[in-house]
Amino acid sequence: MTAPPPPPPDDDPAPTPAAPAPTPAAPAPASARRAADDRGREAAGKVLDRTKLLAARYRAAKLRPYLASALYALSVVPSWHLSTMGVDRHWRLYVCPDFVREHPVEELAAVWVHEVAHLLRDHRGRAERLREADRDDHLRLNLAQDCEINDDLIEDGLPLPSGRVEPKMFGLPQGRLFEEYLAGIPHSRTIHVECGSGAHGSAVPGELGAGGAAEVGEIEAGAIRRQTADAIRAHARGLGTVPGGWRRWADSVAEPVVDWRRRLTGALRQAVVWASGAMDYTYARPGRRSAALRGVVLPSLRQPLPRVAIVVDTSGSMGDEQLSACLAEVTGVLRAVGIRGNRVTVLACDADVQAVTRVTRADQVQLSGGGGTDMRVGIERARGGPHPPNIIVVLTDGITPWPDEPTGCRIIAGLIGADPPATPSWIEAVHITPA
Repeated sequence: MTAPPPPPPDDDPAPTPAAPAPTPAAPAPASARRAADDRGREAAGKVLDRTKLLAARYRAAKLRPYLASALYALSVVPSWHLSTMGVDRHWRLYVCPDFVREHPVEELAAVWVHEVAHLLRDHRGRAERLREADRDDHLRLNLAQDCEINDDLIEDGLPLPSGRVEPKMFGLPQGRLFEEYLAGIPHSRTIHVECGSGAHGSAVPGELGAGGAAEVGEIEAGAIRRQTADAIRAHARGLGTVPGGWRRWADSVAEPVVDWRRRLTGALRQAVVWASGAMDYTYARPGRRSAALRGVVLPSLRQPLPRVAIVVDTSGSMGDEQLSACLAEVTGVLRAVGIRGNRVTVLACDADVQAVTRVTRADQVQLSGGGGTDMRVGIERARGGPHPPNIIVVLTDGITPWPDEPTGCRIIAGLIGADPPATPSWIEAVHITPA
């Protein structure tokens, strides 16, 4: 007896239930993507050579011991958002591993000094005080800041990498501040530098925010600057070699410059009080005691409001923007003390008086001229008018002859520029440094 044949195979077996489709994962945040990218680069062998980088910092601190505290305050962050090294406002040093691999320790030590100089000299804070038009192009601003730093580093003999930025690239003199260099640097993208938001103050993609890593606060940063300034001054007193730019910076931190607006305000207010002290008798308003004396009119004392002349140097060495800024400050102070309108006369003067106007606002001034410079002409013209002033304010770069002797009225010289010549002792000088 044979067994029945097996049933034929089922040509249409029942389908196996499909597994549910996976739920799409939410996109990773930018920080996680950057971390994954960093891990991928590390896996590819592009890790930061910290030993080499820190050896460069040790070398920089050993050769320039007065910068040691500032150098060791920086925290290192490996990063690929820039091609060299840069800093943020929190004293973090962003380092491209490729840049460390491609340069010797000596050059890396110089770059350490360069980057910490941005923070010590408070380039970010100074940049924020510029006009908005000067802050728009942060690459141009960065070039000016590099010019301020690198001429000192070159003078100091530090071997910066090739392609370094220095003032002579733009036909500019050495030893100036970046605010002075800025006007001579074109809006060009042919030279690209990126030293981070700790230099120019603008946001840079790839930098960490507050709390993202070890950071230095504003109070601690101020203490580091003062400590470094003291170390530089002590090193210079010990016959050590310190570049002139570093010495000037240290002196400005140890002996802060008084804000010129406060000095100018104080000088003008004092002059107004001095001029207003010239009291006289007047019958325009009878004295209060006249009522007690029938038929007798007694005069009252009158304290006149002084007249002010502003002599503006419009020679070729002066810039209209600087003059307008200074004039706005002067007219603002005069309004604050109650002097305005026809009591303020402005004289535009180079080697001769070019225009005389009565103003109530800075934009009413006629700035004309552009020739030689002789502020004596403007002072004499102001004194020889129908209503001689009690106070004369001269806005100039100081490269001018002055009267040989006091003129009989108070003269205040607002000296514009980095290093103006001295004025005669009887002229009150205020050194103006407009932004």
